[in-house]
Amino acid sequence: MPKKKGSIALPLDKEEIIKDYRLAYQSRQASLIGRREVLSGKAKFGIFGDGKEVANLAIARAFRKGDWRSGYYRDQTWMFMLGVNSIQEFFAQLYSHADVNHDPASAGRMMNAHFGSRNLRPDGSWKNQTEMYNVASDVSPTAAQMPRTVGLAYASVMYRKLQELKGFKEFSRDGNEIAFATIGNASTSEGMFWESVNAIGVLKAPAILTIYDDGYGISVPNQFQMVKENIGTLLKGFERDINAPPETIEHGYDHYTVRAWDYSALIETYLSAAEIAREYHIPALIHIIDVTQPQGHSTSGSHERYKTTERLKWEEEFDCMTRLRKWMMEKRILSEPELVSVEKEDYETVEGFRKAAWDAFLSPILDERNQVMDMLDEIAGSSNHVAELRLLRDRLANIPSVARRDIHSAAHEALRILRDEAHPSKQILIQWKNENDKINLERFGSHLYSGTALKVDEVKPVYSASSPTMFGFDIVNTAFDAA
Repeated sequence: MPKKKGSIALPLDKEEIIKDYRLAYQSRQASLIGRREVLSGKAKFGIFGDGKEVANLAIARAFRKGDWRSGYYRDQTWMFMLGVNSIQEFFAQLYSHADVNHDPASAGRMMNAHFGSRNLRPDGSWKNQTEMYNVASDVSPTAAQMPRTVGLAYASVMYRKLQELKGFKEFSRDGNEIAFATIGNASTSEGMFWESVNAIGVLKAPAILTIYDDGYGISVPNQFQMVKENIGTLLKGFERDINAPPETIEHGYDHYTVRAWDYSALIETYLSAAEIAREYHIPALIHIIDVTQPQGHSTSGSHERYKTTERLKWEEEFDCMTRLRKWMMEKRILSEPELVSVEKEDYETVEGFRKAAWDAFLSPILDERNQVMDMLDEIAGSSNHVAELRLLRDRLANIPSVARRDIHSAAHEALRILRDEAHPSKQILIQWKNENDKINLERFGSHLYSGTALKVDEVKPVYSASSPTMFGFDIVNTAFDAA
């Protein structure tokens, strides 16, 4: 059992550092371009991981196949680095592309920056999770990822301790897997966070809990959210005592504080924490400070409204990408001209991913719009409502970022206009709308309800003459014992 937290020297060579920077730079551009897409009307809402890129690089380097992530919407660089979700898929989700082939995390059904791995094959059988980077599908309520982390981490305890589970080789390598959780500083004020931290510590489950601390909860400073204004200070009580007797030294967490812009320290911290958690099942709390949010919390507001000029100037200076860039030049890993060159190339790469995602999303919608416009043209040629139909057609044609709702609204309006006409082409429009309503029901509503509960055959209770009368809780407990 380790007496103290480990120390691992930065194990990366020049090429790996350059690769890390370029991936992080692409992720930053995805955030900046993503915000532009929302503000230009192509997407409805955006929330991004800018300011967390360097920390995400470090987490990804400690994350192994078989491990599990239970995080939230600031982890995009981590996901890009592991290849769980690509930048093009990130944009597809931003546009709500309702196709699992384009957005495998949610088929456009979740808020953007919600990640997930597909752990089932098309036939419903399990994939080998020990050969995957496993990502539990994100949920939107903040701190909801924490109780799930308890279960994921505790699973490793069970796989290590229970002989009955040793045969499930496709799910665990003898409990050596870690559950990685991420959360923002404001969400740590929720009860679910504290209950989960306590439970993981009591269960001695291998989890690494990362807290991104930018000093705010949207617009509310830490001083109005938590005692002592510092979540790291509050969590010190969970830290294990390295001077305790041998039989209790493993009780508690390893506790780390590291700056969001310190690339080498972040990598050393996560590799050390993961080594101890994986081998000894000692969990870790990693408090990441000096976090910035260059674009504010989300596209719903502007952080310039509530941050002082001094704070904004500090964030610009201590932006993790700015500091990493400066560090690379100081270490002579890349020169300024070389950085400018690769940054230009990487920006164009991200723009290419964005365009490919947008074209794939919009192309079938444009085809549907053209079909409806052609039908409106044909009907208008011999209708008594020619002026209304052509106005409707032109209005549909001039929508810059057309959505399926616009197309179906136009079709519905056309049918309302034609309600007193028995136009032969009207039936074609009715048929088109009915067919596409069915397609959209499947596209947007499939798997909304599983229906599996209704497929279970009912088992009628059987009573004997000697069946005892019992309290309901006794029956439930007996059923649990039997299970």
